[in-house]
Amino acid sequence: MENKPTMIPQAISNLIYTIRDKQVMLDSDLATLYQVETKILNKAVKRNLDRFPDKFCFQLTDEESDF
Repeated sequence: MENKPTMIPQAISNLIYTIRDKQVMLDSDLATLYQVETKILNKAVKRNLDRFPDKFCFQLTDEESDF
């Protein structure tokens, strides 16, 4: 088993944003947390859409991504 550095809860809570009155994490932040590339994380989501309902996973609008 590989020893991976752990993130402290405060560091994770700094990655949580409120968008559309929901607390969310960006795919790039989740990818960093899981130590994978963002495109790999997104491919995994696309392969397993039944595990990620629309209310769980959504695309930001251009206005929302300008924060």
